[in-house]
Amino acid sequence: MTRLVLFDLDGTLVDSSPGIHASVRFAAAELGLPEPTPAQLNAMVGPPLQDGFAVTFGLASADVGRAVAAYRAHYTGGAMFDAPAYPRIPDLLAALRADGATLAVATSKPEPFAVAILEHVGLLGQFASVHGATLDGAVRHKDQVVAAALAAHPDGIDPVLVGDRAQDVLGAAAHGLPCIGAGWGPAPEGELAAAGAAAIAATPDDVRTLLARMCGVGGWRGI
Repeated sequence: MTRLVLFDLDGTLVDSSPGIHASVRFAAAELGLPEPTPAQLNAMVGPPLQDGFAVTFGLASADVGRAVAAYRAHYTGGAMFDAPAYPRIPDLLAALRADGATLAVATSKPEPFAVAILEHVGLLGQFASVHGATLDGAVRHKDQVVAAALAAHPDGIDPVLVGDRAQDVLGAAAHGLPCIGAGWGPAPEGELAAAGAAAIAATPDDVRTLLARMCGVGGWRGI
């Protein structure tokens, strides 16, 4: 058995803000909405797309569907690949695997998009599995994708999630998992702590150190 480490995607593994922001602007224009504010754009990085449009823009359900369709038309046209891996993320993943960890992705992004992005940035091979939302939105919340990841790795011990938004912390907590906050992501200051993150890593390099501390005496290697 090996330690199971789950990772969020947007804002944790990759800086997807440029592509997401551009696609949100496109969708807003298609619906005749005002130019999104920086706060609105930032709020769209992390939560399920449907929820983001409903909450952040106050759209009714019929307009949410239109916004999602417009967003995805722009996003899949190329914007989705404007999402480079954060510096030191490849090194972190390689180090964790060398330590014997099993790595998986649990994201509210549609699973086919997540796989394509991970492949594009050269990270897909680091993960034993990728779990994401369905295109119809039936599965989209963090607790749902965390459940799928846990089911895929029933022998993983002491699972932990690494994520950058409150939704990650709460989705992990729904299954009794601690969440290490990705402090390099787009969350406003204080969001991760207020949500109950077990610890907050300022940089990807800090994640491995925090995991070692969470293992207690004996450290991380060989778990």
